[in-house]
Amino acid sequence: MIRLHRSLHAWGTSDFETALKQELALLGIGQLPLQQGLSVSNVATDDPITVIIHRVTESGDAIRVRAGILYKGVIAGCSCADDPTPDNENNEYCVVQLDIDKTTAETAVSLVTE
Repeated sequence: MIRLHRSLHAWGTSDFETALKQELALLGIGQLPLQQGLSVSNVATDDPITVIIHRVTESGDAIRVRAGILYKGVIAGCSCADDPTPDNENNEYCVVQLDIDKTTAETAVSLVTE
């Protein structure tokens, strides 16, 4: 489970969204469900991501965030020398929900599929 300490520390201030975007950008594909969110590619890349905050609410002892993530994916293949499409990088987008515990900063991340 990931911990978003900087974001939790910034909760309730004007710096919250900036802190959250920066922390999420540092996580990478191993900790975000980017591979599962692919729509036109079959492998998510390690390229930098862009985070768009859609909604932030407070629920009991958690901060709930819905965010869009822009990232890159590729169509993995043989990459043969005669491949007519060697540049196969695609723009991808998915929406995730983050539930940040207000005590521990532990954050559950799930892909939103609706």
